[in-house]
Amino acid sequence: MTEPDWHAWHQPYDDPESALSRRLAAVQDQIGRALDRCPAGPIQAVSLCAGQGHDLLGVLAAHPRAADVTALLVERDPRNVSAARGSIAAGGLAGRITVAEADAARTELYRDVVPADLVLVCGVFGNISDADVERTIGFCRQLCRTGGTVIWTRHRQPPDLVPVICGWFEHHGFQQVWLSDPAGPFGAGAHQLAASTQPLRYPDQMFTFTRTA
Repeated sequence: MTEPDWHAWHQPYDDPESALSRRLAAVQDQIGRALDRCPAGPIQAVSLCAGQGHDLLGVLAAHPRAADVTALLVERDPRNVSAARGSIAAGGLAGRITVAEADAARTELYRDVVPADLVLVCGVFGNISDADVERTIGFCRQLCRTGGTVIWTRHRQPPDLVPVICGWFEHHGFQQVWLSDPAGPFGAGAHQLAASTQPLRYPDQMFTFTRTA
């Protein structure tokens, strides 16, 4: 068993009709709305398992609050890291948007940049155990500031865990602000933290990838 090629995983983005491209468009829309909700002033974002950074970087290319955003993208695949850094440089975002080549599950990576206004957990919940999904949602309360937004994705293959994920977010003090169409080809949601932020516990491991090809 070998790990999937996470660089090649991005190829469906080249097809605007693919489920992955449609998911990206939905996530980008919610990122834009989350940025709109942020109060005036600096905006901090973090992205776990950021891949090539299409979700956030695609929004910052045109969003009116882009200049307010600083972000940490964490990605392990060196080819994806290189692609993300290239997009950052090309978009004039260097110095405000950084990419760490590291295991995004390690909490100590975020200690200097949380609590954040926007936390992206896209492409994670479908590749870890159900227990780690719940565990990671608990850590989201440490990563996210009160009033901030977590945007996440998860496939809807049976058994569909999306309703359970929504319940776990509610249990940890989040309120649902958006959920993708249950009949759609993907699952995604946006939850806003209504409870108080909890101190970040580090060093610790939020999750372990279990998916293999």
